[in-house]
Amino acid sequence: MAEAHQAVAFQFTVTPEGVDFQLSREVLKQIYLSGVRSWKKRLIRIKNGILRGVYPGSPTSWLVVVMTTVGSSCYNVDVSMGLVYYIQRWLPEGRPYRTPYTRTLLSMAVFSTGVWVMGIFFFRQTLKLLLSYHGWMFEMHGQTSHLTRVWAVCVRLLSGRRPMLYSFQTSLPKLPVPSVPATVHRYLESVEHLLDDEQYYRMETLAKEFEEKTAPRLQKYLVLKSWWATNYVSDWWEEYVYLRGRNPLMVNSNYYVMDLVLVKNTDVQAARLGNAVHAMITYRRKLDREEIKPVMALGLVPMCSYQMERMFNTTRIPGKDTDVLQHLPDSRHVAVYHKGRFFKLWLYEGSRLLKPRDLEMQFQRILDDPSPPQPGEERLAALTAGGRVEWAQARQAFFSSGKNKAALDAIERAAFFVALDEESHHYDPEDEASLSLYGKALLHGNCYNRWFDKSFTLISFKNGQLGLNTEHAWADAPIIGHLWEFVLGTDSFHLGYTETGHCLGKPNPVLPPPQRLQWDIPEQCQAVIESSYQVAKALADDVELYCFQFLPFGKGLIKKCRTSPDAFVQIALQLAHFRVGALGRRAGGVAPGPTPRFTFRVPQDKGKFCLTYEASMTRMFREGRTETVRSCTRESTAFVQAMVQGRQPNEDLRRLFRKAAEKHQNMYRLAMTGAGIDRHLFCLYVVSKYLGVESPFLAEVLSEPWRLSTSQIAQFQIRMFDPNKHPKHLGAGGGFGPVADDGYGVSYMIAGENTIFFHVSSKFSSSETNAQRFGNQIRQALLDIANLFQVSKADG
Repeated sequence: MAEAHQAVAFQFTVTPEGVDFQLSREVLKQIYLSGVRSWKKRLIRIKNGILRGVYPGSPTSWLVVVMTTVGSSCYNVDVSMGLVYYIQRWLPEGRPYRTPYTRTLLSMAVFSTGVWVMGIFFFRQTLKLLLSYHGWMFEMHGQTSHLTRVWAVCVRLLSGRRPMLYSFQTSLPKLPVPSVPATVHRYLESVEHLLDDEQYYRMETLAKEFEEKTAPRLQKYLVLKSWWATNYVSDWWEEYVYLRGRNPLMVNSNYYVMDLVLVKNTDVQAARLGNAVHAMITYRRKLDREEIKPVMALGLVPMCSYQMERMFNTTRIPGKDTDVLQHLPDSRHVAVYHKGRFFKLWLYEGSRLLKPRDLEMQFQRILDDPSPPQPGEERLAALTAGGRVEWAQARQAFFSSGKNKAALDAIERAAFFVALDEESHHYDPEDEASLSLYGKALLHGNCYNRWFDKSFTLISFKNGQLGLNTEHAWADAPIIGHLWEFVLGTDSFHLGYTETGHCLGKPNPVLPPPQRLQWDIPEQCQAVIESSYQVAKALADDVELYCFQFLPFGKGLIKKCRTSPDAFVQIALQLAHFRVGALGRRAGGVAPGPTPRFTFRVPQDKGKFCLTYEASMTRMFREGRTETVRSCTRESTAFVQAMVQGRQPNEDLRRLFRKAAEKHQNMYRLAMTGAGIDRHLFCLYVVSKYLGVESPFLAEVLSEPWRLSTSQIAQFQIRMFDPNKHPKHLGAGGGFGPVADDGYGVSYMIAGENTIFFHVSSKFSSSETNAQRFGNQIRQALLDIANLFQVSKADG
């Protein structure tokens, strides 16, 4: 009853003397503060909308144009060439415009505004045209052409000063639609070395038939969409690749991100959370106010910031046929899970964000809460880990009304989800398995202590270590990486801890404790929860994850081979995959550590190559997401076969390697500049389905398995600290599950100059894969290529 009384602003009773009102000052104060905060946010958004709308112009530039026009008239110079007098004649007759002086000033203001608006439009279109130039990407390092230098100067001049987060959105070019012949040619080139002569002839025949008969019609519709839509790929990619997927999100779609692994700021779980959550909401406030600088390639070319809009207050809502992303403009709480209970933790006191010490106190209250879970509550989140159809049906049947709906709304409308684990995980360099166990805990946990539908779940272990589990539909990994860098940098270098490991400051003990969410889960729903849990557990138990730190060298020594670090690692992955394919499923792998040069020999006919997926970004275009780089090229396979045979001299091997690296870099650049293969074919396939057109070529291309799926993890997108001064402040990156049941998922982070982190996943149920053995082969391949160039750590 006490809670119910506090929930209303006033009460009244009818007495013989009349109506007696009892006002609650505290509630009225909160209503007032809520209104002030709401209007303040609205005004900030209006102001930002105006500033963004006129960028690269500004109110100051408008004033300069007006003053120039007015000032020139004082010297009898008509810069308008008669337009001011023409505008003056068209002004309505009336009291405000009665005097000639007033009419003249108003005419000058109208003319100046028109010139200013036209100037902004001209600058934007010119900038968009300049940003459509990508020749700079294809020039050799240190060999910049005069054209590119002039282009860079023009871009810098037109980019304006102090851009806000979304200032460049309208100036970014649209993703171009490649020509069908170019895409088909690049596709055939990408599979020729993977097929025998008969298979390739068949695929070539299908491709030519598609190019000549089916593709022209499909291409017309796709070009029409590219004219009309902001991005011809992104909406279909989000819907058909992510939201329409009916398999569990856990392992299949969601990915994880690790904490700093070589330093530790505190062992106090609640304190670490207090700083991290405070940093996250500070980041959200900067995001709302557009105070975050846009990511710029080379400090010059802006990247699209569209994906950042849905970072917070976003949940994937399950549906029977397709899911929906629910994004709210604001949320004032987080949902917390601990020991089978769910809590609602408010982030604000009135209009003030809680300080880290207050948040620590609130999280500690949850940790100290002795209440047991309600029936069915402990494994409730397993619904988000199982099949999407089952979750959608259960949601409609059991969570559409009453206290279950209210509690579910509290989770789905939260800023993000927080999981307080009872386990301890961290990376111990003396125990390599500790990193893999840490990754497994982040990837799936115990299958019911993560809310896999939230945009991200912040995971806190008992020893203060953190991590993220992130839903993939709303954005790609570099976006959440931007937030994570800010959080780790703020936590380590701006907020800090006391000597005992607690957050700085004093807590406010009068804050109301976090609210326990109430559920009424019937036995039928509990049976569905158990079924989803069993599905999720079987999936989690099947995942083999092998994470390791490669210490012999990093980016610094790779550059001595005169190639890009990414190309170096990708070619090493091809060599490792070929070698591991020649070994039995559970045969012993190569022991980690340096070995003599070229002692590993595998007969050529026993190894194998496969389609390899490497994700590259297309954020140089508006609303761009990703494109595929088909890393297994004819050049890389030629190098691998020569390495495995071991008959060619080192000079020839180095020449083959450089040729493969150049090919890979060129393909990566083509993908980034909108000339990729797979997104174009994917969209043509979607158009064919809408038109009811059957294409054997597209059907076969879209069904090809990616048995090796790879991704490099972005780092140092923002400069929160100097990595040279703090070399141990490195995260280990993150990882994901295998895309194919008989394939590998490989994520890697080239962490600074002297180390690389790898995350290799596969499935125990496959007789073809072994994550640890593949990881050991990656080590060996990296060492062999470095030995080929006679590069050692001592050379640094």
